[in-house]
Amino acid sequence: MAAGGFCKLPTGSVVVALNLPRPTADGTGCVRVLVHAQNRARALTRLRNLGMRAVYLRGNAAPPTPDEITAVLHHPDGLIWRTAPDNGVAAPPELMQELWHPIRALLRRPAATP
Repeated sequence: MAAGGFCKLPTGSVVVALNLPRPTADGTGCVRVLVHAQNRARALTRLRNLGMRAVYLRGNAAPPTPDEITAVLHHPDGLIWRTAPDNGVAAPPELMQELWHPIRALLRRPAATP
């Protein structure tokens, strides 16, 4: 994993944030995935159950920001994502305004064209 981290909440639950690679047309790209769960192991299990088998959290280099924690706590599924900007590179305005998406939108397969 390139970056990831967690934050323990006063209620005892945790919010885990991971930057995961996402194949794009030009071959690069990352998404920032946020998971709310009772503990770190359950958060990673939720991702693995969705088919993301090689997901590991090593260290706490990129914990979720307060805005990210608020976003995942207010989502009914507690599992959201959005495009992650490259570190050290100024993000274009459209990425700064991107809203969080439910995980179903990331896992959805494109419709096959005949």
